[in-house]
Amino acid sequence: MNPSHDTLARQSLARPLTEAEVALAAALERAFAEGVHDFAALADWLQRDGVPAPSGEASPWTLEKLGAELSAINASLDDAYARRDA
Repeated sequence: MNPSHDTLARQSLARPLTEAEVALAAALERAFAEGVHDFAALADWLQRDGVPAPSGEASPWTLEKLGAELSAINASLDDAYARRDA
């Protein structure tokens, strides 16, 4: 295995997921299990299911909001990983 891949596989270990992030992950798993794989349809599914955004943003789920939420979570996990040895 490429050493960088091994490192990336553990990036979320630098901090625990928040309750809201865990709830979003569980919702995404349910949506995928129901056959929802298109991101726009996924945003619609999250809106219909009433899944709260991890950021606390109360606006409706849209494709843009889904991208922003996932990017913010990824950036936060990357930051925590980068600071783990600091």
